[in-house]
Amino acid sequence: GPEGDEIGKRTMVEGLKRVLPLAEQKKVTLAIEMLNSRVDIEMKGHPGYQGDHTDYCMDIIKQVGSPRMKLLFDIYHVQIMDGDVVRNLRDNVDHICHIHVAGVPTRQEIDDTQELNYRFIANAIADLGYTGFVAHEHRPGPGRDPIKSLEQCFEILNV
Repeated sequence: GPEGDEIGKRTMVEGLKRVLPLAEQKKVTLAIEMLNSRVDIEMKGHPGYQGDHTDYCMDIIKQVGSPRMKLLFDIYHVQIMDGDVVRNLRDNVDHICHIHVAGVPTRQEIDDTQELNYRFIANAIADLGYTGFVAHEHRPGPGRDPIKSLEQCFEILNV
């Protein structure tokens, strides 16, 4: 519930503030990954995972207050839990260090068999001036040639 979420958030902030000085000294960036608590490829989700909304994770990152504390923005999970993928990217780009892409709902290809328009999303990422990593969690769908599938994904994201 809400009280448990606040306790979890406070505990995360306290714990991260203890390790951030070493991360800053070593020039290592720590990342929180927002996951979803509703579904995954096995339709089980990540039950009990508190970092299942962008705003929750961003609140932790902002409370920690270090340029070495960022968000791994996983578009698959964001779409399932929050939607508004491009708005969430725009609002939080300064706090994102890594972006994962995967098809929704299958977590496979990012083509027109999925509900998200990844060409539009890739252009939005480029327009934001984002310079971090974008990684496709590549799992070709049944009967798909893995190399052709990966080439198609690259063509979609290469803007």
